Amino acid sequence: MILKNLKSFGYLKRRPKSHRLESITTVHHEGFVLASYPAPYPMTSQQKKVKDAAKACGIHKGMSRGALVTAMTDCVPGKF
Repeated sequence: MILKNLKSFGYLKRRPKSHRLESITTVHHEGFVLASYPAPYPMTSQQKKVKDAAKACGIHKGMSRGALVTAMTDCVPGKF
């Protein structure tokens, strides 16, 4: 049975291989483990404020450092 693309069931993760650690050999059984995604933590009020300010100022992942500094100094302080 293949559950590769069904994210509602979780994801498949491989068990680590056996290795030596301080003269003790750790042994792990071969195979796969079916695990579910953890539940997301609720956001605090401070995190919500920062998220809303970043969205309003156009701050996003992958933007240049200069644009980030400009947005942080000019736009973000006015949102709090």
